[in-house]
Parts: sequence; C-alpha cells; structure tokens
Amino acid sequence: MADILVLYYSRKGATEALAREVCNGVDAVPGMSSRLRTVPRISAVTAAAEDSVPESGPPYATPSDLVECAGLIMGSPTNFGNMSASLKHFLDGTVSEWFKGSAVGKPAGVFASTSSLHGGQETTLITMALPLLHHGMLLVGLPYTEPELTTTTTGGTPYGATHVSWNRDPDSLSDDEKKLARALGRRVAEVARRLAD
Repeated sequence: MADILVLYYSRKGATEALAREVCNGVDAVPGMSSRLRTVPRISAVTAAAEDSVPESGPPYATPSDLVECAGLIMGSPTNFGNMSASLKHFLDGTVSEWFKGSAVGKPAGVFASTSSLHGGQETTLITMALPLLHHGMLLVGLPYTEPELTTTTTGGTPYGATHVSWNRDPDSLSDDEKKLARALGRRVAEVARRLAD
C-alpha cells in the first residue's frame, strides 16, 4: 500500500469534515491508503506551545510524512483569502525536504472551507498550491467531467474541493461537497498509482 498524506488544519470542524471525505476517496483506490494528519494551532503568545500529541483526532504531521507519502492533499479554512497560519507554519518548516527534493514529482491537491460563498475559497486554494509548486509537486484539480462542479450550489471549484458552511453546523457538508472531496482524493491517489507504475 502507498500512502497519500491528507494534511489539514481545522478550527471548527468544517475542514476536518472535508479531509475525512478526501480520505474516503483515496481509500477507494486499490493499493492506496490515506494518512490523515493535522497541525497544531499557532499561539498568539510566542512562547506558548501545543503538546506534541493532540488530545484527540489524528496525529500532528511531521516533515517525514511528506517524504514517506506518495502524494499530498492539503486543506485549510480560509483566513482573509489565505491559508491558515498553522498550515503555513508547518510548510515553512519543510525547507530541508525542499533542499532534498523529497516531494518532487509527487501529485498534490488542495481543499478549503469558508463561512460564506465569496469568502476567498479560490485564493486560499492558490495560496496552498504555491508552496507545493516550489516543492516540485504536480497539482491535480477537479475537471468539469465531475458533474457536481456544474450543479453545486455550495462548494466546489476546479482548483480543489471546497465547503461553504453558511454559518450553520460547520461540518454539515452538502452531497455535492462530499462527492467533490472524494473525487479529489480519488484523482490524486490514481495519479500517484500511475506514477508508481
């Protein structure tokens, strides 16, 4: 089995819900397995630090996860049209892996969540894609052959899977959002499998 790293940060559960659907898509591809990881929140107090193991949920990611996995799918809530500081902090710590070319040629995808329809989903996806391009990764999006892209009234873009919470229960994904998140996971896993062959 080859692992696809599904890496995310989530404050209220919406991005985590998307991440779990992405994992379902990865796990549906024969020979591929999802490796779900999160990152600790960044403290406003510089000296404060999170425990090295979260109280609940998936483990925190380490740069070795990036090295060991056959691909990466990364997700974040939208903060003023940008990825979360917590996810950016993790990426900033992968300079050694960048020098070694550890992620070069691996497929990658991105996903995001917002509380409003025009909350910066696409710019957030792009901010996550930029460091992945610097790592030499191959970006995989969602083509319009995914029928939900043309019928969704909630989240979903060709750049990656998205979720709009509309200030309701943040992890209540629409059917279209679930299908598109699974499609993203499946696509990245399929590309990783083809590259391995």
